[in-house]
Amino acid sequence: MPAFTRKQQSALALGAWGVFRRQSARVKIVLGLGAVVAGLVYLAATHGPLLHNSPVFAPAAATADGYLFCFWNLENLFDDKVDPGRRSVDKQYDEGFGENAELRQEKLDHLASALLRMNGGRGPDILAFAECENVRAADLLRGALNAKLKAAGQDDKWQYTQLAMKNIGNDAGRHISTGVLTRLPVNHARTKMLGGNLRILEVHLPVDGHDLTVVATHWTSQLRQRDGSNGDAGRDKYARLVYENYKQAFERDKAVDYLVCGDFNCPPEDASVTDVLGAFADKAKLAAGPPAFLNLMGGKNPAQYGTIFYSGKPLTYDQICVSPGLLDGDGWACDPASVRVETDGLIRRGATRREPWRFGDPGREGVGGRGFSDHFPVTVRLTVK
Repeated sequence: MPAFTRKQQSALALGAWGVFRRQSARVKIVLGLGAVVAGLVYLAATHGPLLHNSPVFAPAAATADGYLFCFWNLENLFDDKVDPGRRSVDKQYDEGFGENAELRQEKLDHLASALLRMNGGRGPDILAFAECENVRAADLLRGALNAKLKAAGQDDKWQYTQLAMKNIGNDAGRHISTGVLTRLPVNHARTKMLGGNLRILEVHLPVDGHDLTVVATHWTSQLRQRDGSNGDAGRDKYARLVYENYKQAFERDKAVDYLVCGDFNCPPEDASVTDVLGAFADKAKLAAGPPAFLNLMGGKNPAQYGTIFYSGKPLTYDQICVSPGLLDGDGWACDPASVRVETDGLIRRGATRREPWRFGDPGREGVGGRGFSDHFPVTVRLTVK
C-alpha cells in the first residue's frame, strides 16, 4: 500500500465521507459492514492474531488428579516480524527470530517439546508465562504445541484454545510480556494489566461456576538499574500493586481463589515477597491478620527447588503463591505438596550442576548446543470441587 501524507489522508477521508453521504440506507449498511471487516483485517495484520478474544469453549474434563498449572519464563520468545524502533536490548531477538525462520522454529520446537513432556504428554492445562514479545509470539507457541499434540494422536479436546495476553508499550522498558495459554475457559472481558505497562496480567478462568484469578508477573530485574540500584524499589512496586489488587478481591470475598505467579527476580525470603506481597512459607500466617498468601516455594532448599543458576549458585526466583481460598477445599483448590520444579530434559547433557539449559541469544549458541530457557518451569496441581 502506498504511503500518504497526513494532508492526503485527510483529503481521501473527506472524499470517502462525501461518497458515503450520497448513498441509500441499504448501501450505507453494506459500506459500514465493509469498513468493520477492513478494520478487523487491519488489526490482525498489525497487532497479531485475535485469538485472545476468541469464544469461550467448554473445558476438557479434568483427569483424576485435576489440572496441571505451570509458570515458565520462556527466555526471550520473539515473533516472526521485525519491528522498527525496538530498543537495543530487544533488537537482537526481534531481528534474530524475525529474520531467521530456522532459529525461530527451533526455539518453538524446544519449548513445545519440553512442555509436552508434562502431564502425560498433554502439557500443562494452564500455562502462565513470561518473556514473550507479544500476542503474535504467544500464538506461534500455541500453534507449535497444538501441532505436536495432533501429531502425537492426542484428542482434539487437549488443544490449546485460549490465549489471554496484552501487548505492552514502548515505555515498559522491554517488549517481554506475561500471558496465560490454556485449554480451559477464560473470561476475556476481565483480562487486564495492572499498573499500566508493568508486566502484571490478571486473568480469570471460570470452571463449573467457580472463578480462578491468575496473576502472571515478571518483576524488575536484579541487574543494575538506570538509577544505580539493583531494582529493589521496582520489585516493591510490583509486589505492592499485586497485593492491593488481591486485598480488594479478598475484602469482597474471603474465600476468593487467587493465584499469583511469576519470575519475582528475588528469593521467597526477600522483603519484597514477605513484607510487601505478604507471601509466606508458614501457612499459620494466613490464619490471622491482614490478607496473605502461602508461598509454595517458600522455605525450600534452592539446591532442589532453584529455578535459575546465577553467580555460581541456584536461586529460587520463579514462584507460585496462593490465597487461603485455594486451601479450603471448596471451589478451586491447590495441593501445596504437589509443587515441583520441572527439570526433565532441561539440563544440558553431561552438565555437572543443576542448571537450566538455556536457548541462548540468536548470535551465540551455548556450550552443548541450544537448550530451552535460562529458567526451569514450576508446576502445581489444581482441582475444582
